[in-house]
Parts: sequence; structure tokens; C-alpha cells
Amino acid sequence: MSLKKLPEISEVDGFEGTKIKQIFHPHNTLNGIRYSIAHFSLEKGKKSQLHKMKSSEIYYILEGEGILHVDDDKHQVSADDSIYIPPMAKQFIENTGNSKLKFLCIVDPAWKQEDDALLE
Repeated sequence: MSLKKLPEISEVDGFEGTKIKQIFHPHNTLNGIRYSIAHFSLEKGKKSQLHKMKSSEIYYILEGEGILHVDDDKHQVSADDSIYIPPMAKQFIENTGNSKLKFLCIVDPAWKQEDDALLE
């Protein structure tokens, strides 16, 4: 078993304009998992960079409001929404609310920098 406490996880600046805490990833978990899960936060009025990934993703919105852009679609998102993003979909998320947008991102197979391509 592995127990992680969010306040104890180091935060890094994401190249997409986000703050990221990598909760579970094969490199930091003893259980041999193949997926990753990270906590993201995005300041009011900010947006991530347009990118695409080789892996599929699921976003789970914890708090705040935003618009998730996936290929040619736009989805209004808020707390308790879950969104599946297929591999190779062009995507970015913008914070349209009055506070931080916080969400979990589950990536399968696990996130790797070389599998995440910036498009802008």
C-alpha cells in the first residue's frame, strides 16, 4: 500500500501554466502501477497550453469553473465533473471562474514528458 498526503507532495510549475503535484506515478510508487494521477491548479483567468498526449486522460474537477477544449469541442466544467480525453486529442483548459481551478488528471499509460507535445 502507498499513502500520499497532498500537502506533503512537492509542487512544480507545469510547462502548461499550471501548478502540479504528482501523486502517483510508476517512478514514485512501489506497487508497479502503469497509470499516473496528478493534482493540478490553475489561477483565475489563466489557461494551459494547447497540447496533445499519446496517453488517454481523465480529468476530475475538484473545484472552480472552466472550459475544457478537446479538438473542436468545448465543455463547460465545474466541481464533480469527469471528462475522458482520448489519446492524441488536441486539448487545453482555461479557468473562467473567480477562484483557482483545481482538478485531478489520471493518465494511462502513465504520463511521460516525451509523450506530451506542445502545439503552440
